[in-house]
Amino acid sequence: MLIALVMVSVNLRPAITTVAGVMNQVPGVLSLDPGLLPLLGTLPVLAFGISGPIGPWLARRLGTGRAVAVALLVLAAALVVRATVPTLLLPGTFLAGMAIMTASVLVPQIVKANRGTGWWTGLCTMGFGLGAALGAGLVQPLQQAFGGNLPSALAVWAVPALLGAFLIHRSGGRPTAAETSAREAGAAAVSSLTQDTPSSSVLLAPVNPGEVTLLRKQRTAWAVTAFFGLQAMLYFAITSWLAVYLVSKGLSSADAAALLAWFSLAGLPASLLAPVLAGRPAILRIMAPGLGLAVALALLGVLTAPAGLQFVMVGILGVVQSAGFGLAMALVVIRSFGPQTAGKLSAMSQGLGFALASLGPLVAGLLHTWTGGWEVTFWALAAEAVILAAAGFLAIRGPVVNVEPVSRNSSPNGLFTLARGGE
Repeated sequence: MLIALVMVSVNLRPAITTVAGVMNQVPGVLSLDPGLLPLLGTLPVLAFGISGPIGPWLARRLGTGRAVAVALLVLAAALVVRATVPTLLLPGTFLAGMAIMTASVLVPQIVKANRGTGWWTGLCTMGFGLGAALGAGLVQPLQQAFGGNLPSALAVWAVPALLGAFLIHRSGGRPTAAETSAREAGAAAVSSLTQDTPSSSVLLAPVNPGEVTLLRKQRTAWAVTAFFGLQAMLYFAITSWLAVYLVSKGLSSADAAALLAWFSLAGLPASLLAPVLAGRPAILRIMAPGLGLAVALALLGVLTAPAGLQFVMVGILGVVQSAGFGLAMALVVIRSFGPQTAGKLSAMSQGLGFALASLGPLVAGLLHTWTGGWEVTFWALAAEAVILAAAGFLAIRGPVVNVEPVSRNSSPNGLFTLARGGE
């Protein structure tokens, strides 16, 4: 199952970074109006924002494994269509975004249902980063391998999507025992959180057995959603425009695409380790707000550094940005009571979060167009990163999110669920 999940994760970013790596070629080769380039960068993320509920809905009818497999099959079709039919570039990109989101929201649910550790979440988030790096780094070599044919270099990414669909269908076509015993998994989650968190920072808050609070009424759910959305907004703004910015600094298109790939590669270890470290409460208290501040400083470093130092600064930005994504995925798992809650919190945080994130590429591009430079864009992104730090602080302070009925077997006396001390 873990291998299949990592393969799924690898497929959930190339659809975005392949186009970002050749953005300057798109108008000429794929006959797109240059004025629509900001929309092209925004469409996948906009699709993320409106298609969050599809994953849980499909999982209830097919099971999570089959639901993810169907999403990857749709992704493969969209990748081929948008690359080979120029008039369908924008609709195909939107469809690819919907397929990616459908699969993405189910990854934390599968991890929680299989009682995966922080390493599971870390490997999955590293898969996202690896896929992003491969997409950005290989699109131009693939174009050369196909005799300069860009559509073929974009369409070939349907092959790993088909492989991922095959693997996850074989591994997770049937609901796991944990999925069909959500209440037992929820109890295990409570036990795990209780053991991993110092007693001084955790209280047991009384609730009535069977009582469920709506997700939208739980402040921790909103804080996790804000954290996920803000880090995603930064990520997509960076990946959409970093290569264009670097060309404006005097780098060649090939070097700029290589640095975009380096941005993802440099962050792979951080995306693996961040969810593991997040399981340690003492580290989490520093990491959640600290990463936002680190991203702000790294963005200003990329803005002010000369071309010769961009390799270093882009690498640093990649590390802290990828760690933020790893933490966002981890928060969905560790701040959820059980697999049902993880699935719904994942849909909420990624659905609403990506709706917010869709503004990132668009606003960054518009700020650049209006000002004719990049200073305002980067300062605006740095300010957003400071808000990300505040969201991280709030996400770890509230009670554990729970939308599952609490039975008398869920805690020693059946009347309690986890909450943070002092709240």
